[in-house]
Amino acid sequence: MKRLVTTLTLVTAIAASTSALANPPWARHGYGHESYIDYARVTSVRPLYRHAYRPQRVCRDVPVGREVYRDNGHQAAGTLLGAVIGGVLGNTVGKGDGRKAATVVGAVVGGAIGNRASAGGRDEVRTAYARRCHTRSVYAGDRVVAYNVTYRYRGDIYRTRMDHDPGRRLRVRVDDRVRPAE
Repeated sequence: MKRLVTTLTLVTAIAASTSALANPPWARHGYGHESYIDYARVTSVRPLYRHAYRPQRVCRDVPVGREVYRDNGHQAAGTLLGAVIGGVLGNTVGKGDGRKAATVVGAVVGGAIGNRASAGGRDEVRTAYARRCHTRSVYAGDRVVAYNVTYRYRGDIYRTRMDHDPGRRLRVRVDDRVRPAE
């Protein structure tokens, strides 16, 4: 009976030890073919910057043509005044039946002279403008695009580039190599 208890105890101990040795601790730490998750200590984090630009619309008014306008506002008054003065002078110059003809000729010549006198020197030059716009890039500052991370795992130093600052510890996947875990 003692021998049976001893034999059963021995068989149970062997069975328990083989299951414990099936996955030894050294296999869980990178020496086997399994991968596992662990943490590494971050030794340095350096941000990578890139210049950032933003679009800006710039507009200005540019001259596109010139137009000349004649000021005709006083031209009719000048013609009328010239005709009246010419008619009065023609009437004073003529005698008898010639007086009527001289009055008519004086009015016509005076009207023509008054028209020319009122039109001269009254030109106005106007410049037309058009708005011209374009878009240009304006420096808006630097922005962080990535981080160069140096970390230590089991005495070895590793480097990687990440899109965020990992903090003091970095979660790593360990198998045949060490790399940040997703």
